Amino acid sequence: MNVIIIEDEKPSARRLQRMLEKLNIKTDILLHSVEESLAWFSNNTHPDLIFLDIQLSDGLSFEIFETIAIKSPVIFTTAYDEYALQAFKLNSIDYLLKPIDEDDLATAVKKYQERQPQQQAVTLDFNDIKKLLVNPIDREYKKRFSVKVGQHLKLISVDDIECFFSENKGTYLHTTEGRNYLLDTTLEHLENELEPQTFFRINRKFFVNINAIKDMVSYTNSRLQIKLKTYNEQDVIVARERVKDFKAWLE
Repeated sequence: MNVIIIEDEKPSARRLQRMLEKLNIKTDILLHSVEESLAWFSNNTHPDLIFLDIQLSDGLSFEIFETIAIKSPVIFTTAYDEYALQAFKLNSIDYLLKPIDEDDLATAVKKYQERQPQQQAVTLDFNDIKKLLVNPIDREYKKRFSVKVGQHLKLISVDDIECFFSENKGTYLHTTEGRNYLLDTTLEHLENELEPQTFFRINRKFFVNINAIKDMVSYTNSRLQIKLKTYNEQDVIVARERVKDFKAWLE
């Protein structure tokens, strides 16, 4: 049985690998990003089963399936709650909510094994998944962030934030007043907290607020450069693989 794990958090991937070994399932291939997964699928026979995290370090995993036609059945391993997943749960083998429970994993594997004779009936509509992730069901988004200023806490409304960015292993927000504030979070965690119609992750280092965009110009390698109203410390570049979705987001 040829199984692969796609999970950006390496400790989580290795933990899942060990749990599968207890079920006599050996997993040699661990992939950690959209880019790495695309390269692997382009050069290897597709597996019998994929354990798939939805949110990867360089994007959402449905981007893999938009680029490459993959027929392999999938078991989701995700931090998304069941309300966002229930609409497409029946189209996949199963989903496992993190942290993964050993009994739940065993049940999911058994379900896959029982469905083997009808494996060809397993289909995943990743356009529907994408719509759910862009417009999740009943999801509440952050309306403000608290930041530390000396010995004080300051509340900043999301309406006053031009962008979020990472620099020197820190995550910052940049305000419309032109100030940066350090946050106690990561860009990955912000994916679930920011309203997707307002904020877009243009690359691994930046979320931008649509209301803060002053100009957009063509850039090298089919990319776009964003000019924000006050932020000018780093080049703000839309990654090539995100340009199409970024243009759609603008409409």
